Amino acid sequence: MAEDARIAVSNLYHRHWAGLVRLAVLVTDDRQAAEDVVQEAFMQLYQRWPLRESEAAVGYLRTTVLNRCRSVLRRRRVARLYTPPHAAPGASAESAAVLGEERSQVQAALQSLPARTREVLVLRYYLDLPFEEIAQLLGIRTSSARATASRGLTALTDKLKEVR
Repeated sequence: MAEDARIAVSNLYHRHWAGLVRLAVLVTDDRQAAEDVVQEAFMQLYQRWPLRESEAAVGYLRTTVLNRCRSVLRRRRVARLYTPPHAAPGASAESAAVLGEERSQVQAALQSLPARTREVLVLRYYLDLPFEEIAQLLGIRTSSARATASRGLTALTDKLKEVR
């Protein structure tokens, strides 16, 4: 049984690791924290294997990644209460060249949105999930997911118009 778990989780890891890391980076805005979050999600999946429904493993991973990202953001917020905020280091010349100006503008505008709005937009437009699944992942109603996405797109559009 341990061998089955190792093989199944390894296959999931190879197929979904990069996408889950990108999801976590968009939510946390920190590559190292995102990789840690995804690694912990896969460890947790391995420990809980087999799930009642093995088809639910990807959904389980997404939910775990989002929950752990929220924990990272909460810890970060608490840490800032006790220490003065510091300016994030500027991007290196290599990363600025790779990211491109438009992508960094969109990412900055996305990071300025509230966490729930950012989560809904990333799940809807990055992972292309239906509103019903977004609502289930976030524990909200489908109509709330739709409304949040609509308001988020409007806010994101306004922020990008300000930049340009």
